[in-house]
Amino acid sequence: SRAESYQRISGEGSSWAANAIDAMRVNGKQFGITVDYNPSGSSAGRKNWLNGTVDFAASDIPFQFKPEDGSAPENPAAGSYAYIPVTAGGTSFMYNLKINGQRVTNLRLSGENVAKIFTATIKKWNDPAIQADNPGLTMPDRAIVPVVRSDGSGSTAQFSLWMIKTHGGAWDDYCRRSGRAPACGVTSLYPTVPGMIAQSGDLGVAGYVSQNFAEGAIGYVNYSYAIGAQFPVAKVLNSAGYYTEPTPENVAVSLLKARINNDTASPDYLTQILDDVYTDGDPRSYQLSSYSYFILTTKVRGQFTEEKGKTLGAFAYYAMCQAQQQSASLGYSPLPINLVDASLDQIRKIPGVVVQDVNIKSCKNPTFSEDGTNVLAQRAPQPQECDKRGSDQCADGTGGARKVKTAVKASSSSAAAGGSSGTGSRATAATTRGASGSTATGASNGSPLTAAGTDGEFTELETADGELAGSTISGEDPVASPTVLAGSTGWATAQTLIVLVTLFTLGIVVLPPFMWRRLAERRASGTAGGVS
Repeated sequence: SRAESYQRISGEGSSWAANAIDAMRVNGKQFGITVDYNPSGSSAGRKNWLNGTVDFAASDIPFQFKPEDGSAPENPAAGSYAYIPVTAGGTSFMYNLKINGQRVTNLRLSGENVAKIFTATIKKWNDPAIQADNPGLTMPDRAIVPVVRSDGSGSTAQFSLWMIKTHGGAWDDYCRRSGRAPACGVTSLYPTVPGMIAQSGDLGVAGYVSQNFAEGAIGYVNYSYAIGAQFPVAKVLNSAGYYTEPTPENVAVSLLKARINNDTASPDYLTQILDDVYTDGDPRSYQLSSYSYFILTTKVRGQFTEEKGKTLGAFAYYAMCQAQQQSASLGYSPLPINLVDASLDQIRKIPGVVVQDVNIKSCKNPTFSEDGTNVLAQRAPQPQECDKRGSDQCADGTGGARKVKTAVKASSSSAAAGGSSGTGSRATAATTRGASGSTATGASNGSPLTAAGTDGEFTELETADGELAGSTISGEDPVASPTVLAGSTGWATAQTLIVLVTLFTLGIVVLPPFMWRRLAERRASGTAGGVS
């Protein structure tokens, strides 16, 4: 049978891309393709690929021939591997913050403030610099708890690279304070100081931030995890002066500025340089947008055989075309046509692959167009005026709480009406189900959502109008009411007083004549009765 024509294969690596990869491998079963995937982090994925214990790896960064953080160099044999982008997305800042007991869903942060939070320079949510980002909120006097990755992480490497390129002084100073100096360069292992929490994988970070006890926490995860947790993400200020979040459309816009290594002879062929993404002047751009990659095996070695190569090739073809159609529903951004086209050539290098002459036009990828332009980027909506840096602030929620508005102060009253979120995306909540079929919900171990296992089932939950559905991973009900801020109840109180004064006045003016009239009628009736 068709199912028997493929051997089971295994992969390991990026947790940032894991929600997309899990959906790919679960849906690939319909073609008889069985793939095991362990989201242990990009560093572990590359290491175990080098050790020959997995058939492919997934990584957010390429092999590190000359690592800057003092870790051991990675030296794969020339011609033994090939990169293909597997998905695009945004590294988002998922947070757990309340004002007067109500969840905040519209937090804004400048890049400088993001860097200061994660280098332990800004330590309170009501710091004047954060308050300046959020004119519509009265920020609470609460400690900030940065949550970082404890494992070797490609998203940590991308985050540290962004800080080095945009706020290098803050990062260098932090590296010295953390005891990491002189290795103050790009690192997959986040240096920590007291007051920070370290968790393994995107799942661990999202799991911690979403707990009830973690109010004040903020961590970095792929946007998909915030959607699955039904938690908000911070809108980050871009070079155009707008606060944006990494919707699939905004990521597509941003990565138009990514420089791709197009040297086919380079060991880093098809990998990304993101400097121009960080400085993109498009109002829709999100600075921490990037690609994640499959590392394909291109030589028979160790446990990798041509029979496994046949499966890996079929899985890679599926990942490049059909699988990209569901990327946006998971919070990722589908790959553009130039990278898919180049990746199809890379797949041909896998030993044992059954080469498919794919008509690129039949991929049905949401980004593709006849002339090669990125359709998703073209139709990405412009941000609202209340997302512009200034005295207004949008009330609309973000990430997995995008339908939950947060009340803003009167000074931002023009933004309070909100309008549409301006994301243009129909992001769905994604949860994973185990073999029992029950949705994983809040646990107390800090890692409450269980990734789809070997025999797991990846389920997308969406209501008819595209709103998020399903359980929160914190085990807490999604917020149904807007945040009430200090001072925002004044008008409601005034309305109540007006009603009370009006009723009192009516009582004084109308009630006495009415009572006298009734009394007179009774007396007249009594007199008439006596005469008769």
